[in-house]
Amino acid sequence: MRLGKVIGTVVSTIKAKGYESRKILLIQPVDPAGIQAGTSFLAIDAVQAGLGDIVLTIEEGNSARQVIQNDDALTVKTVVAAIVDEISY
Repeated sequence: MRLGKVIGTVVSTIKAKGYESRKILLIQPVDPAGIQAGTSFLAIDAVQAGLGDIVLTIEEGNSARQVIQNDDALTVKTVVAAIVDEISY
């Protein structure tokens, strides 16, 4: 799992199998303090996250497919699995 911030959305007219009818978000990895921690990446939204939300992503194909409940979507790698309410450390 990886902590990130939603910084945008992606619009596409043609999508690979598994991405059809799904919202794709642009995620900026952050550390627990909210500081950028890596290169941004794309993820399928499974929890209706919005711009500015801090989220947890799953970046392993099989687990990601289980979150979106589609075992046939072999091209799916990363999914937003949770919206973070609070971080304490």
